[in-house]
Amino acid sequence: MLDDRTTAASPAEWPTAYPQGYAVVDVETTGLARDDRIVSAAVYRLDARGEVEDHWYTLVDPERDPGPVWIHGLTRDVLSGAPLFADIAEEFAARLADRVLVAHNAVFDWSMIAREYARASRTPPVRQRLCTIALSKELGLPLPNHKLETLAAHFGVVQQRAHHALDDARVLAEAFRPSLRAAARSGVRLPLLECRPLTEWSDSPATPRIGRQSSYRPGSWRPSRKRPPCPYPNPGLYEAGKPLRQGMRVAFSGDTSVERDLLEDRATEAGLHIATSLSRRTSLLVTNDPDSGTSKTAKAKEYGTPVIDEAAFGQLLRDVAPADG
Repeated sequence: MLDDRTTAASPAEWPTAYPQGYAVVDVETTGLARDDRIVSAAVYRLDARGEVEDHWYTLVDPERDPGPVWIHGLTRDVLSGAPLFADIAEEFAARLADRVLVAHNAVFDWSMIAREYARASRTPPVRQRLCTIALSKELGLPLPNHKLETLAAHFGVVQQRAHHALDDARVLAEAFRPSLRAAARSGVRLPLLECRPLTEWSDSPATPRIGRQSSYRPGSWRPSRKRPPCPYPNPGLYEAGKPLRQGMRVAFSGDTSVERDLLEDRATEAGLHIATSLSRRTSLLVTNDPDSGTSKTAKAKEYGTPVIDEAAFGQLLRDVAPADG
């Protein structure tokens, strides 16, 4: 385990391959689906060593219901008169330009940002992202779970307003700095991933079906990709009432309200293996329609593969247990 509370690496020890700047980002949204919108955004710009240069915050008119007000606190009245995303896109881009985007569960923040820029017919100027969940795993931090509040408490950072974009970004920036320095001291490779901007967007209406939120749109843009192999051994079948474990093989079947790529990216970054087909080695099948009669649901019944719906899977992704040592 790394000692993450010691002094920063000296100039001579700082890895030359590390990025020259970071944009620590948090966005609050109307929900998790591909057509949900950003309602507020914050960016803390950091230099190469994690020192704060400046910060920025804005409300955003989502042009729809604000969603879970009980979480982010942003009512219709609060958002009344806020700028549209297209109005703040240029300033937001200036904060991200030539920096690595840093976020807690970065695939989610990046996906929401990429979609907003696609709607505005623009391209965000960021090419790499870094997830602080992945970094904490690389560092072997002794965390009981991977919630932001847990990471903050580990480094003695006090949260003042949870789920407020500016305060969440501040907390993450303060927790990222010692994480970055611990990585530099030990020569840890930063878990940088490519940010792929969307190149097209469609908000055409769709008819809701069982197991699908109304915000789902068929035929969504989906980049081709080759995922890296899962580094963890398969621990076997998922057991109800227990957490998912790194290395589990997860298959998906049917429509999902959250974009499939987002679900798969989140699962991959949590250490799960995405299975394109279902076999006796598959740990879990995620489907919103277990009685659909697809080949995957039929095989799941034949093999005794556990089946859960998308909502339950999303909850389990919040706290995936580490692989067996």
